[in-house]
Amino acid sequence: MLSKLDTRKKALHTAEKQAVNRIVAWVVGIVITVLVIVAFMGYRYVHRALGAVDANDKQSVTVTIPNGATTKAIGTRLEKKGVIKSALVFNYYVKFHNVSNFQAGDYSLTKAESLPAIIRVLRGGSATSDSAGTVLVKEGVTAETVADSVDQLKTKDSQYTKANFLKLLKDEAFFDQLNKKYPRLLKSAKAAKGVRYRLEGYLFPATYTVTKGESLKALITAMVAKTDSVMQNYYGSLGKQGYSVQEVLTLASLVEREGVSATDRRTIAGVFLNRIDAGMPLQSDISVMYALNTHKTHLTNKDTSVDSPYNLYVHTGYGPGPFNSPSETAIRAVLSPKERDRGYLYFVANLKTGEILYATTLAQHEQNTAKFSADNGN
Repeated sequence: MLSKLDTRKKALHTAEKQAVNRIVAWVVGIVITVLVIVAFMGYRYVHRALGAVDANDKQSVTVTIPNGATTKAIGTRLEKKGVIKSALVFNYYVKFHNVSNFQAGDYSLTKAESLPAIIRVLRGGSATSDSAGTVLVKEGVTAETVADSVDQLKTKDSQYTKANFLKLLKDEAFFDQLNKKYPRLLKSAKAAKGVRYRLEGYLFPATYTVTKGESLKALITAMVAKTDSVMQNYYGSLGKQGYSVQEVLTLASLVEREGVSATDRRTIAGVFLNRIDAGMPLQSDISVMYALNTHKTHLTNKDTSVDSPYNLYVHTGYGPGPFNSPSETAIRAVLSPKERDRGYLYFVANLKTGEILYATTLAQHEQNTAKFSADNGN
C-alpha cells in the first residue's frame, strides 16, 4: 500500500503533468492560430495583388520594357508605374507558372487590368508601331547566324546589316565599353587570344525586339546584358570551382551542340572536363566545323587537321572561346557535370536514335563506334 507521502507525491506529479500538458496545448494552440492568421493574411495579400490596382481607372499608362530585362526588373518597373500592386508577387507568379518570353517594347497598360492580364499582354508583344521587328537568338547558334537574323529585319535603318553587326562584335572600343559595364562577365573574354568574334557566346538565346531608332550597339548591349543577368546565378559557383566565364561558356557551347537531353549534356560535360584534366584534346566535331566555318555531317582527316586555334582535335584545352550561344541548361551542365567519377573519356552518338554511349578506354570507344556504325548501315 502507498503511504500518505507517496500518495501526495503522486497527486502532485499528476497535477504538474496536467499543468504542463495544458501549457503545451495552450502554446500549440497559439502557434497554430498565428500560422492560420499569417496564412490567411498572406492569401489575402496575394489575392489582392493579383487583381487590378483600380478597376475604375482605365487611363492608359505607357510602360517601356527594354531588351534583355529580367523578370525582377520588369516587375519593379510595373510597380513603379502603378499598374501592379506588388513586384514581389509578380516575380513569384511568373516563377510558379513558369512564364517566359516577355517581349521588349512600349506597352499601353491601365490600372484596371489584373496581373495575369498584364502578363499576357507582355508575352504577346507591344501593340505600338515603334517596333522594327524582332531578332531571335536560338540556343546553339553562332554569331554569324544571329547576324543573318539582323540582316533580315524589315527596317529602313541602314545600320542593321550582317556586316555591321559582325564588325561590332570585333570592335575593341565597343567591347571595352561593355567590359566597363559588365566587368564580371567580360573580364576573361577580354584576356582571350585568337578569338574570331570577341562577343561570340555572349549573345544570350532570347527574342529581342528592335524599336525604331534603336542603335545596333543597343541591340548587342541588350544581348550581353541578358547573358550577365543569367550568369548572376552562377558567378559564385564559377569562383568556387576555379573557372573563368570564358571557360564555362566555351565548354557550354560545345555541350549545347553535342547533347540533347539535360542528362546527356551533364555527362558529356564530365567527359570534356576529364579529358582536360588528363591533358587530352577534346576532339569535338563542333570545334572543327567552327574552325572551317561550315557544317558537315562527316569530317575527313583533312578537316580534323585544319590549322586553326579553334580545332580541338589538334589543340588541347578549351580553345580561344565559345563556338556559339549556349543555353542556361548547357551552362548548368558544365558547372554540375554528371558521372565524372566514372572516368569517362569518350562518347559517341547514334545519329538515328540519339542514344549516346560512353567509354573509359579507346578500345571500348571503338567498339561503341563500330556498333553505331553497324546500326546506321555504314
